Amino acid sequence: MAKIVIAAHIDVEPAGRDECLKTAQPFIDGALSQDGCLHYSWAADLNNPSRIEVFEEWTDEDALAQHFKGVHYSGMLAHIGSFGLVNSVSAKYRVDAEGPVYNAQGVPTPAFEN
Repeated sequence: MAKIVIAAHIDVEPAGRDECLKTAQPFIDGALSQDGCLHYSWAADLNNPSRIEVFEEWTDEDALAQHFKGVHYSGMLAHIGSFGLVNSVSAKYRVDAEGPVYNAQGVPTPAFEN
């Protein structure tokens, strides 16, 4: 099975964004405690006062499916909604190749080297 990456842009009312982030830790920690969760983080977009950026990595589709069925996911949805959800755009990606950004010489490269 292939790793799954999720990238989301969540917009809430600007006045509540920082509080939304500060009080999200239980949902973030809960997701991180789940089997198959490799990374789960929320961050403020410094160029948009409404936006929260979400980045997730899951070992496979089964792990992500379990997350979607759990209390951490449903709690996160309710949490965001309580801060005035304005817009949300998310996408998931199935990873077929992975490699370092920098090659052995320390130069950034777009190539996936073996």
